[in-house]
Amino acid sequence: MATRACVLALTQTHSVIALLHAAWPTLEIELVPASTPGDRDKRTPLTSLGEGVFVKGIEEELLSDRADIAVHSVKDVPTLGTPTLELAAFPKRADPRDGLVCRIGRCLAELPPGARVGTGSPRRAAQLLAVRSDVRVAPIRGNLDTRLRRLHDGEFEALVVAVAGLARLGRLSELHHAFSFEECTPAAGQGALVVQARANDSATRALVTAIDDPDCRAEVQAERAFLASLGGGCQLPAGAVARASGAALKLIGVAASPDGRELTREQHCGRTSAPSDLGRGLAERMLPRARGLLALAGA
Repeated sequence: MATRACVLALTQTHSVIALLHAAWPTLEIELVPASTPGDRDKRTPLTSLGEGVFVKGIEEELLSDRADIAVHSVKDVPTLGTPTLELAAFPKRADPRDGLVCRIGRCLAELPPGARVGTGSPRRAAQLLAVRSDVRVAPIRGNLDTRLRRLHDGEFEALVVAVAGLARLGRLSELHHAFSFEECTPAAGQGALVVQARANDSATRALVTAIDDPDCRAEVQAERAFLASLGGGCQLPAGAVARASGAALKLIGVAASPDGRELTREQHCGRTSAPSDLGRGLAERMLPRARGLLALAGA
């Protein structure tokens, strides 16, 4: 099983291993730590490194047969997939929301004018600035522990992080505010993991199907179809989140100018049986305005 070697990635991978062992108690699993461009270069902004920076090295382990499966955070996986590989299973999803960890105050409204808010995400930055144009969004790289330490050392007044990351590392008590989907729409796939396998390895794909969660799969497919149709990626200020309830599926999408001064957010409802259609449909509705906003960001 190929995975990144950072603490959060290993924690996520071990949760997948536990699910596989619950389904297949005698299954033997060996970890194959992989290095990715995003792990090797910790200084260059992610927006400059391109898509798939936390995925490419892991996929190489699959393509070279050094690993049979790999675990990724879905939001790291480009919407244009690698042709010979398949996203084979989506375990049950964690909380997809973004959250605020503060050194001063307990929510965005309580931050003082000019407060430094750390995030490396154009999507998060644009949505923050749409609400508080007076804060200073400051770029930050590094694992979650590093970012939290820099916050407490006084480099920032607040950080925007994924709630799921805090929860998986046992640091949810440090969260001060979880944004609603209408306040800060998450990245497509946020909070979700995926098990990837070679497309021609039917035996392995059948094995990991045991841990596939249909609701998570439908939500992620809708979000990724929206982002692909919109023409956005993790480098652009666009996001989407879907929520399944029985056979119903609701999708919220957002696109913004980098400075947050212009923002469009809409929602659309459909069926879990046709998630990609839902994602494409919402993107088509939003495209007339979203295309201009994303062009400002260099799409």
